[in-house]
Amino acid sequence: MGIVAGLDSAPDFTRIVVCDADSGTVLKQGYAPHPVDNPQGTGRPSDVDPQSWLYSLGEAAGGGLLEGVQAIGVSAQANALVPLDSQGNTVRPAVVGADKRAQVAAADLIDALGGRAAWAQAVGSVPQAAHPVTKLRWLARTEPENAARTAVLLQAHDWLVWQLLGRPVRRTTDRGGASGTGYWAAATGNYRADLVELALGHQTMLPEVIGPAEAAGATPEGLLISAGTGETMAAAFGLGIGLGDAVVSLGASGSVMAVHPEALYDPNGMITALADATGMHLPVVTTLNAVRTLRGTAELLGLPDLESLSELAMKSTPGSHGLVLLPYLEGERTPNLPHTAGTLSGLRRESMKPEHLARAAFEGMLCGLADALDVMRGRGVEVRRVFLLGQAAELPAVQAAAPSLFGAQVMVPQPADYAAIGAARQAAWALGTSQGTLDPRTPPVWQGAAAQVLEPGEDLAVGQAVRQQFVSVREQTHPGAFRM
Repeated sequence: MGIVAGLDSAPDFTRIVVCDADSGTVLKQGYAPHPVDNPQGTGRPSDVDPQSWLYSLGEAAGGGLLEGVQAIGVSAQANALVPLDSQGNTVRPAVVGADKRAQVAAADLIDALGGRAAWAQAVGSVPQAAHPVTKLRWLARTEPENAARTAVLLQAHDWLVWQLLGRPVRRTTDRGGASGTGYWAAATGNYRADLVELALGHQTMLPEVIGPAEAAGATPEGLLISAGTGETMAAAFGLGIGLGDAVVSLGASGSVMAVHPEALYDPNGMITALADATGMHLPVVTTLNAVRTLRGTAELLGLPDLESLSELAMKSTPGSHGLVLLPYLEGERTPNLPHTAGTLSGLRRESMKPEHLARAAFEGMLCGLADALDVMRGRGVEVRRVFLLGQAAELPAVQAAAPSLFGAQVMVPQPADYAAIGAARQAAWALGTSQGTLDPRTPPVWQGAAAQVLEPGEDLAVGQAVRQQFVSVREQTHPGAFRM
């Protein structure tokens, strides 16, 4: 069928993979960091000039990397708001990431629509600081002149696709990206323009939502550009997950997502109802405390890194000699306990040893993510196997405990940029559809991610007993936190 490319414009870098369109085999790769926007070293900035994404893209594609490529797919960081004026110029730098400046705006929006349940019913998610709709509210409150000039709203992958196509009159997005804005409902497939007006104070132009296999357009040279999507959706597509699969991502915070045939409505707002990159749905449940729990415990024990913490934890046994850690160190989102703190229970003389605390940290983190999996299961999502992502997934203490605590087969994929691979797979789908060789309802079949397979085995009963002890302590400490 040809050769395709997928580019992943992450918060700090651009990675490009060039793939065989039929098999998905990676032929070439390119990489470039984003230019440093914050020389003072005060952390990743919340305001970024989108031109830096183009500069990084050009660097990553250097040396003839895209020679012979027939179609390109684009994935990019989620939640980046790019406001444009009526001439297509950026009104201000893009607002990216979970911008803490927008926390008050999130609370304002929740109240303005009548509470969390009203938002969940309207668009399948409750405003958080990261959501574009929340950033619009912040913009209207703090930069009213810029808000008044804002005529068009794009996200990072929308803007990059538009630039690659030469800034045409038509602007597009996909279901996955639209579902993360806070003003498009996955359940209905429609924008809620009234929520844009509620946040910004006036209506704007919104990109056309096109289908998963549709092309956004072609360059004058005939290079096809597919719809593009957010990083989360692209990574799921690149991994090749389907019904019965869940993905647990171990970052500082944690997330659980799964493929489901329909959008899920959760009146408590614990589930964010996203759309995926294939025409299905991608419910997501987020926890605030994952690897940050491990790092905090390592610091407390005077250990230099997570590998040392894992080695120490393996000297303990399942159940940590009765120690149970509720890892709510930054408050928690699942369950919704924003102002709580962590709890260490079960202290006895025999349990007061470093190895038991180390093991309790791993078990507490994983049990918190098992809670998130149970939220999914409680809404009818089937979970037969769990893909475990993130550097911490390679730690022996994680791999030893995760299958029995999750109650499912665990897959640990080999490290790869699955978002870029997913973007390339989308490009192959659009290319095949345009050539008449692929059905627009069925994505190309590529080999799934190579992975280490971990089974619960004989440890399942022990793991479920540990999990039940965690649930018991959680219910005693926060009764009714998981009423659904």
